Amino acid sequence: MLRYRLRSLAWAGAVVLFFGCNNGKPSVGVTTPNAGPPPPQAPAGPDLFEDVTARTGIQFAYENGEKPMHYAILESLGGGGAAIDFDRDGLLDLFFPGGGYYEGPDGETLRKQRDEYVEKKKRDPNAVPPTPPKIHGRPGKLFRNLGNWKFEDVTAKAGLENQPDIYTHGCAVADYDRDGWPDLLVTGYGRVTLYHNEAGGMGSRKFVDVTEKAGLLGDHFWSTSAAWGDFDGDGNPDLYLCQYVNWSWANDPPCPGYTTRIPRDVCPPKQFDSVPHVLFRNQGNGTFEDVTKSAGLRVAPREDKDYGKGLGVLLLDADGDGKLDIYVANDTTDNFLYLNRSTPGKMNFEDKGLALGVAKDLGGIPNGSMGIWAADFEGSGRPSIWVTNYENEYHALYRSMLVKDRVTFTFHTPAAGLTAIGSNYVGFGTAFVDPDLDGWEDIVISNGHVIHHPPRNNLKQKPILFLNRPHEGSPGISRRFQEASARGGSYFAGEHRGRGLIVADFDNDGITDLVFTHVNDPVAVLRGLPGENHWLGIDLVPKQNRSPVGAKLTLEVGDRKLTRFVLGGGSYLCAHDLRKVFGLGSATKVGKLTVDWPGGASQSWDGLELGKYHKLEQQ
Repeated sequence: MLRYRLRSLAWAGAVVLFFGCNNGKPSVGVTTPNAGPPPPQAPAGPDLFEDVTARTGIQFAYENGEKPMHYAILESLGGGGAAIDFDRDGLLDLFFPGGGYYEGPDGETLRKQRDEYVEKKKRDPNAVPPTPPKIHGRPGKLFRNLGNWKFEDVTAKAGLENQPDIYTHGCAVADYDRDGWPDLLVTGYGRVTLYHNEAGGMGSRKFVDVTEKAGLLGDHFWSTSAAWGDFDGDGNPDLYLCQYVNWSWANDPPCPGYTTRIPRDVCPPKQFDSVPHVLFRNQGNGTFEDVTKSAGLRVAPREDKDYGKGLGVLLLDADGDGKLDIYVANDTTDNFLYLNRSTPGKMNFEDKGLALGVAKDLGGIPNGSMGIWAADFEGSGRPSIWVTNYENEYHALYRSMLVKDRVTFTFHTPAAGLTAIGSNYVGFGTAFVDPDLDGWEDIVISNGHVIHHPPRNNLKQKPILFLNRPHEGSPGISRRFQEASARGGSYFAGEHRGRGLIVADFDNDGITDLVFTHVNDPVAVLRGLPGENHWLGIDLVPKQNRSPVGAKLTLEVGDRKLTRFVLGGGSYLCAHDLRKVFGLGSATKVGKLTVDWPGGASQSWDGLELGKYHKLEQQ
């Protein structure tokens, strides 16, 4: 993510390449060989989204506390949010973490105090170092969906008036104790917070902090994205927790800006060691056990200290064996693909990211990866993995392939037309969505820079919308993406310090809505606009309040088979609507829907009615 580039070099008018921190090797830059023919222009059409933020009554901004000019890497990550129907009234509500701020000397004063201390230390071994600022948290906010695009701030009513003083980042949602009510996990610097959804007065609901009781106040240090899923098949959702780097005030080196005119800026992640991620096994009694080491995840000691500088996490069945795997987007280190080798009663994972081609980019270089999603973008029936990266790196579409009946992946970004936007963006929240309901999933990306003084002066950046379109002329490539941000509506025409992207259907009309979070700017709520195409919605209800994460849905529509996957985690620092929508184009009826439930059981339904959500219960 925060990868510094040396000054660009030009030779005799040749193409300029930007060089990063990868041992002086060029990153995947402005041009790439074998990019394929340019994709056709996206067809003109009506707007697909409408900015309805003003109608909602939601007034909230994530704040990172950067004004004292400490240039701390803590400020760069930003925040996400969660779609959560906490009161189970059938309307998805919204929670946003608040970020944080500093109490104490500003950046210039602290740097001067540190310099003075260094000089005093030379004369007096007992010199006292300066007191660093205290890191505080800003409270998050919970907004209840009242319907008709109206939301009410119910933070205090829901028991969240006294949140822990933690600089926060992300969210994850699951019914961890299987009592039928969704619970909320909030990540941040120093700890996580687990809120249990409990009955309140007069039939309302409230969140109760059970972090310590659940055994989640452990040694983890800087948590970012998190995801819930049942890895060992016991029915209880377990927790994967990404962690970032070992920054602290005691490890806060001065880092220069891009040019000599900028003496200081945010340090890149390569300046720090990574921190091991954490895997918690749900013990089924409201508590969790740290099984990180015994489950085979990367832990200390490692000679390369590459535990992964985790920013995004996605739970999916990547290899089609019916078990829930873990894909992690790491910042400037190899991305992980932990294949699930667990047996009943014991979790076990094997990192096969490098072997399966999803750890690095086309040039064999690890990227600054942030946002993450997966979908069957071409009708193969398998999930391909999509990752957003830092500037001067192309985003990565890892296409799922079958080679001798075994799943592997290939770097498909150029062939899919996704290099058309260039490499000047810093991509964060992202998702495959189908706003035009044609049955082919498209891509949305939230962009925004992380340092204070980027070389292109592009602190705020435009979001991107790619439409998934048919392609002819290249053997084996049936689909390519066309950049069509002009059809995204007014929000896509502006520039933003984008971070999180929440994907949900807030008005239950079958059209995906989007919520964008920003750094130090208000959130934006986008309504998906209706068109002429038809749709079918599915709300899976596994047995005994189990999680649907890991389910695969296959719908027969004419001569096509549409595949959707219930994912855990995804995007960046966010939690999403777990219901699945099939866009049907002009089709007026559907054939068989097959659900492969987590755990291996299958179930089918025929001729479901269009234009509504169906609550399908596992037998």
